[in-house]
Amino acid sequence: MIHLAQFQPEIPQNTGTLLRTAACLGITLDIIDPCGFGLSDRRLKRAGMDYLDLAHYKRHLSWDHFNDYCQIKKRRLVYLSPHAKTSYLDFEFKENDTLLLGRESDGIPLDITDTIAHQLTIPMCDGTRSMNVAIAGALVLGEALRQTRG
Repeated sequence: MIHLAQFQPEIPQNTGTLLRTAACLGITLDIIDPCGFGLSDRRLKRAGMDYLDLAHYKRHLSWDHFNDYCQIKKRRLVYLSPHAKTSYLDFEFKENDTLLLGRESDGIPLDITDTIAHQLTIPMCDGTRSMNVAIAGALVLGEALRQTRG
């Protein structure tokens, strides 16, 4: 099954929204520490509503821990970035994909992105920079689930 992953999230409302999405769609959200907030944060709980107890999520202590986990589980990383060249609409998703979302402020450091083979973007109107990370994750997740019949 497709996973979503957040790299060092900074805004609890986005993580709450993604946890709610994970609960509703039966997927796992991987959260790569450090987080900029605690999982007991009231803003996270407000965004996640009463779905947080239903959500499947896994905390990873660091990027290295998460990357090792993905290699052991044979999960393919797909990084969503406004700087990528390939549109998510032109990509063939697989059931073992993990859609990786960067930090809200600055994405993922270049030394890490350089190691990720699959990087996708969402085509946007001229003059725009980026979408909300939770919205972007849900948009691409919908296409990945459609393609894999998830």
